[in-house]
Amino acid sequence: MKEVGKILVVDDQFGVRRLLFETFQEDKHEVAMAENGEEALQLLSDFKPDLILMDMKMPRMNGMETLKQIRALEYQVGVIMMTAYGDSQNLEQAKDLGILFYLAKPFDLFELRARVREILPVS
Repeated sequence: MKEVGKILVVDDQFGVRRLLFETFQEDKHEVAMAENGEEALQLLSDFKPDLILMDMKMPRMNGMETLKQIRALEYQVGVIMMTAYGDSQNLEQAKDLGILFYLAKPFDLFELRARVREILPVS
């Protein structure tokens, strides 16, 4: 079966990146990983993701700054933000920048998988 979508996972926690990588590879998506926003921006033009799963709080370049830069580049991609911090100001700003939705960490993997399947259906 061919890959059904390209997902970029951006999170500074290796365990989260690995879990999401394996989960969405099982669904036949092509998955790339980045440890922070800088790495994500470097991967963006070559990988060309259909969806980005991104942590809000990361070292070097956080999720909000990365999202702003993605939008400034006018790259059209769906973004799901993940955060362990209920920072309502940042979440409102992220919504204004067009995120699809956000998930609070720790998140329910089944819920995330279902949401991703709505965006990138499994064939």
